[in-house]
Amino acid sequence: MFTHKDISTKTIFVINCIDSERRLRVNGGQLMLEESDEGKHTTLTKFPFQKILALFVIGPITITTPLIDKCKRYGVALVVMKTNLRPVFVWADSAEANFLLRKRQFEMPSNDLSIAKFLVRNKIENQYRNLIRTRRKDEATLDAAEYCLAAVETIEATDDYERLMGIEGSAAKIYFGAYFLDLEWKGRHPRAKCDAVNVTLDIGYTILFNYMETFLRMFGFDLYIGVYHRLWFKRKSLVCDMIEPFRCIIDHTALLAFHKGRFKRQDFMLYKQTYRLKPDRCGDYYRIFYDALISRKVDFFKFVQQYYRCFMGCKSASSYIAFEYR
Repeated sequence: MFTHKDISTKTIFVINCIDSERRLRVNGGQLMLEESDEGKHTTLTKFPFQKILALFVIGPITITTPLIDKCKRYGVALVVMKTNLRPVFVWADSAEANFLLRKRQFEMPSNDLSIAKFLVRNKIENQYRNLIRTRRKDEATLDAAEYCLAAVETIEATDDYERLMGIEGSAAKIYFGAYFLDLEWKGRHPRAKCDAVNVTLDIGYTILFNYMETFLRMFGFDLYIGVYHRLWFKRKSLVCDMIEPFRCIIDHTALLAFHKGRFKRQDFMLYKQTYRLKPDRCGDYYRIFYDALISRKVDFFKFVQQYYRCFMGCKSASSYIAFEYR
């Protein structure tokens, strides 16, 4: 398995193939990224596989068999996505034979909410930190921060799954309303594409999802067995669980980008009553979100690693280490 040193010293590459035709191949034991123009191939960069942690490719690209072989040999995660960020090929199964972990996942009682409560509490705590980070003193922000603190206290005494979901949902509604108040927030509507801010959050959360999935695959988790999100056809419930404490990164990145003018409402167009990001702006949005996540790759690894160790050791939820967004 990977160590902290591996995560710190290895590089995560995001390759944008939205606007140009590119290909990845192996030459002299190194990764070669080439750009094609009228039949001619120009080398953009080359890198030794020993220094690569993961490759995220967005858009059409040509990948060779030797490349996949090298990725498997050196444990390089490879994620190839459509331009809308939907994965079409994922390989990051360096620990896919960890059957003891998957056995433990299947054996966990479905009525055990201890880990689910830990994840929801961690999420709301980070929402509180985001609100405090704004340094705003308006009534909505102060009330939302107070509500988040009260919600965290309520979670401890909750033993009902529906009640836990209600606490999370209510906290999220109040948090979003206060946090994005100056962006004319009208409510969180996932995948509805009803306004520019919601579409931006959808983009960020999708990138976060794919990013977290890569780290979970490094340890051999069954991605479909969650502890908070229940089993559902084709839903990677564990990934849904594990991104909860990290959603705050996407929220903060989006708010900051809108304030600085890096994200703008003019970047979106209205098509069939839904808002869509203009194609020529996709690369910039993707890069900003990936930069925010990659800068915290060690935090992601430590969180998943500690989760893995506690889960395998059947430790109590109090032993799990939360992610504190500072």
